[in-house]
Amino acid sequence: MANGAETMKKTVEQFTSAGSTAFKEQVEKSLSALNDVNAQSKHNLEAVVASVTAATKGAEALGAQVIAFSKESMENQVAAAKSLTSAKSVQEAVELQTAYAKSAMETMMAQMTKMSETAAASVKDSMTPLNARVTAMVEKMQAAR
Repeated sequence: MANGAETMKKTVEQFTSAGSTAFKEQVEKSLSALNDVNAQSKHNLEAVVASVTAATKGAEALGAQVIAFSKESMENQVAAAKSLTSAKSVQEAVELQTAYAKSAMETMMAQMTKMSETAAASVKDSMTPLNARVTAMVEKMQAAR
């Protein structure tokens, strides 16, 4: 009977010890995974902040271009109006108006090209940090396989 009690006591102690060890290992794994998730979240947030910063800079650049173009256009319109008032004939007024219209259209097309390039660069710059995070997550998931 003493042997049976000793065996039972040893079995319970082994079971308790094994359970305690397994629980401790799982808690450590969970904490490690939580730390990893926190680090990933921090990197993701940093990427979003960098993306928004780049987009804001792009919007500011576009705004500055619009304001400069508007000012230049207004000045050109005033100059064209002045030149029209000094026309000596209807023929000269038509020629001046045609030249102004052609110049205004060329200037506008050049400005639209410039603004398109700025917008494209802004989108590229704002997406770069997010693309880097997606790439990092895909690589991490593939490595975990």
